[in-house]
Amino acid sequence: MTFITLLWLPIVVAAVGVFVASSLIHMVFKWHNSDYRGFPNEDEVRAAMRAGSPAPGQYVLPYCADMKQMASPEMQRKYTEGPIAMVALKAPGPPNMGPMLGQWFLMNLVVAALVGYVASKTLLPTPITFLGICRDVGIMTFLAYAGGSVSHGIWMGKPWGSVATESLDAIIYGTVSALAFAWLWPQ
Repeated sequence: MTFITLLWLPIVVAAVGVFVASSLIHMVFKWHNSDYRGFPNEDEVRAAMRAGSPAPGQYVLPYCADMKQMASPEMQRKYTEGPIAMVALKAPGPPNMGPMLGQWFLMNLVVAALVGYVASKTLLPTPITFLGICRDVGIMTFLAYAGGSVSHGIWMGKPWGSVATESLDAIIYGTVSALAFAWLWPQ
């Protein structure tokens, strides 16, 4: 835990910086607003989903419990007819941003702490430069924030435009974190 005593300040500043940057991205610049679309028959879709009373969780359409079913004519027909969807359902009720923002900040703190840990193992005690810290911390932070989006583009059909804008977010988060660590790196 020595890295925590050495790097607690850049960890906290990086987490706060990413939180502020993401707030600006979502509330001021709003470049993710075009990532989502509504169904043209939203009321009917909502009614059909409510009729099945699904619990909160992840769902796939068409559902295939066993990969062996994938080759059956019935499953092939369902895939051909469409739609093919992956849906995440939350519990009904108005959105409560407080807990979600708290979880987001906690994730930012965990990412910064893990990046700080790896950086402490690779950069300490050797003499390092401002740019050296920026490079290593920036790349690690970018990977932490961009990896999931790319994976969802590949496996879940997330539009590549959304993946690109989320990767841009990750570049910004990596830059903010890199600057925080390089500026506050223990001498």
